[in-house]
Amino acid sequence: MKIAFIANTCWNIYNFRKGLVHHFLSKGDEVIVLAPQDEYTAYLEDWGVRCILISLDSTGSNPVKDFSYFGKIHKIFRREKPDIALSYTIKSNIYSSLAGKFTSVPVICNVSGLGTVFLVEGLIGKLAVKLYKLAFRYSSYVFFQNEDDKNFFTSIIHLKDDRVGVLPGSGIDLNDFAPEEFKEAKPLKLLMISRVIIEKGVREYAEAASTFSDDDRVSFTLIGKFDQKHSRSITQNELDSWQRNGWIQYYSHSDEIKRIISAHDVVVLPSYREGTPRTLLEGAALAKPILTTDVPGCREVVKDGHNGFLFEAKNAKSLVDKIKLLLSLNDEERRQLGKNSRKLVEERFDENIVIDMYDQTIRRIIGLS
Repeated sequence: MKIAFIANTCWNIYNFRKGLVHHFLSKGDEVIVLAPQDEYTAYLEDWGVRCILISLDSTGSNPVKDFSYFGKIHKIFRREKPDIALSYTIKSNIYSSLAGKFTSVPVICNVSGLGTVFLVEGLIGKLAVKLYKLAFRYSSYVFFQNEDDKNFFTSIIHLKDDRVGVLPGSGIDLNDFAPEEFKEAKPLKLLMISRVIIEKGVREYAEAASTFSDDDRVSFTLIGKFDQKHSRSITQNELDSWQRNGWIQYYSHSDEIKRIISAHDVVVLPSYREGTPRTLLEGAALAKPILTTDVPGCREVVKDGHNGFLFEAKNAKSLVDKIKLLLSLNDEERRQLGKNSRKLVEERFDENIVIDMYDQTIRRIIGLS
């Protein structure tokens, strides 16, 4: 069987779909990836994946560029004739579904969150809804990563119940993300991993950090890509001032996420909405307490008071209150929160659950016994 993965970056496949790709390769299936070239292309090729490089303006709204992207996928589908295509991210979902319609290639879409275009009202968001309405008419199946997103989409786009499902995010490799022995935390080291854009709650995180600027019991680290060209990016001056004032330690990137998370005590995500955030799954798998917002996607990974605490989105004071609550706990209480995090992902977010759901869906679509 030939399986095509389509995404906006090779990094997306490397970081989020590793287990799924290796599952297919281990069965002797041929895997091709359609994505722009980046520093992770070579890693995919080392796995035995054949990468077909296509350019994509993932955040732009130029119709000429988007039509060109559709044309490239269409051409590749006609030439390669994959048995099934698995698409990820907004533009890949839309244009893969349309290309699949004209080439008779079945496409399974994965909606990993609403994305910034849906969180900010405006013309682009309305256009995205219209394109999704058109494209999902031709998708063979659509996976969502939480019930809220599924309900939102199915309220505006008619999709039959037998064509939609809910995945537990991208899942997590529990053997790869194995927790280390609990250590006493002095200071309590907080970690946020995300793109540095407004909707991820980076301003609230920085504001909370400023509240504790004279408190040596807690420290704040932020890791994530800063792209000032992104329409929802914070400013360079803001990021510089947070570091200059000593509120936050900032790093744009790390290839050692497991080591970084293990070296911190709490994982924080003040996002306004998510699919099922990978960073929270990684943190929970490594037995870290979680602080995150009470919004779709995030609250699925936290039972309030059991493995962490939920706080109000867009509200730095609410985050501050939960940090103070964490600081009031003793080591044994925080250790128990971490143990509960690990147990929760073992029960609900094992990547083998995701792999089985894809396997079953593919077999049903292409008629394998």
